[in-house]
Amino acid sequence: MRKGTECLYAGYAPGNGEPRQMPIIQSTTFKYSTSEEMGALFDLEKDGYFYSRLANPTCDMVAAKIAQLEGGVGAMLTGSGQAANFLAVANMCQAGSHIIASAKIYGGTSNLFTVTMKKMGYDVTLVDPDASLEEINSLFQENTRAVFGETIANPACVVLDIEKFAEAAHSHGVPLIVDNTFATPINCRPFEWGADIVTHSTTKYIDGHAMTVGGVVVDSGNFDWDAHADKYPGLTTPDESYHGIIYTKKFGKLGYITKMVAQMMRDLGTCQSPQQAFLINVGLETLHLRMPRHCENAYKVAKFLKNHPKVEWVNYAGLEGDKYYDLAQKYMPNGTCGVLCFGPKGGRDGAMRFVNALNLISIETHVADAKSCVLHPASHTHRQLNEEQLINAGVLPELIRLSVGIEDAEDLIEDLDQALAHV
Repeated sequence: MRKGTECLYAGYAPGNGEPRQMPIIQSTTFKYSTSEEMGALFDLEKDGYFYSRLANPTCDMVAAKIAQLEGGVGAMLTGSGQAANFLAVANMCQAGSHIIASAKIYGGTSNLFTVTMKKMGYDVTLVDPDASLEEINSLFQENTRAVFGETIANPACVVLDIEKFAEAAHSHGVPLIVDNTFATPINCRPFEWGADIVTHSTTKYIDGHAMTVGGVVVDSGNFDWDAHADKYPGLTTPDESYHGIIYTKKFGKLGYITKMVAQMMRDLGTCQSPQQAFLINVGLETLHLRMPRHCENAYKVAKFLKNHPKVEWVNYAGLEGDKYYDLAQKYMPNGTCGVLCFGPKGGRDGAMRFVNALNLISIETHVADAKSCVLHPASHTHRQLNEEQLINAGVLPELIRLSVGIEDAEDLIEDLDQALAHV
């Protein structure tokens, strides 16, 4: 199936007389006739469900749809995008592991890596995504276990050179994890460019309507964990909490996702609910229709801002002349996303005057849904960073993140124009 058809049909195929719409299995537990049957599930000898913290049929159907859209072998839903990024790393790493991450990523993810996970014993090195291959290679250590980046960085709108980072990761025997939230599998499939694991905050475009918080981890099945067994003992040596199962030996290409469900979700419980998964699926069914409209509107808005006398600069990789335009054409020739950033004149004060003067476009900590919204990261999501940290994260004091929705573009432009008059 092509992507548009997959958005509607992947993950769930009703049988004769069964519901056409994906059902909500709203149950914490599942009944079995014999103790032996349930015991086989706990031993991972049979597929099935026994407790929705680990797995639930509705959640699994939605995860399967996203896995198919991304071209992966398996996926697992999580309670948030933050949980997805944490589990994607923690499933392969442990205390003492070193991670290399792009410095231009979502502030919450950066804080997760450099503050919270540091307290857990992880070590993280941030690298400029524009660094040369040689510079990236120089950062690898004996204990490096993963490389992480975002297809399109939030909020700096930097496009990751996926092939460059994949080459660096693979030359050192570690996988590349890519957060593909902004591009979505409609506009980019990182596995086709060498990524090994993909994550999403499904809260954003996949849901698309600001209804529900969620995340997902998708495995390509391409990374050979056994070829680097000494680096990933959690996957390649016996798990005593499951009777000595070796995940890569017993489950092959599904070893990574199986471990994530059976061990990580069992112990950490960052699960998605079936009700929320159902809403995520409703969003997925129109993802292929919404993304072109987001990109079309964002392009019109970016062109308007680029030519406005009250605007200093605009970053939108879909706009000709942008620093990342060529990379975007390589990885996302059909469009990037609906998010752009720009700097009105007047620095931080000008940015605040602009934001406070908007009428139609709302001030929100959200991004990437049907309605347009705006954020001043230096005052909101990144306010915990000092000036130097803001610059290193690609967040200038005047930077405005604008998430362009699917409204009439002319209405959005009129609101932007009147707000810029206050700058």
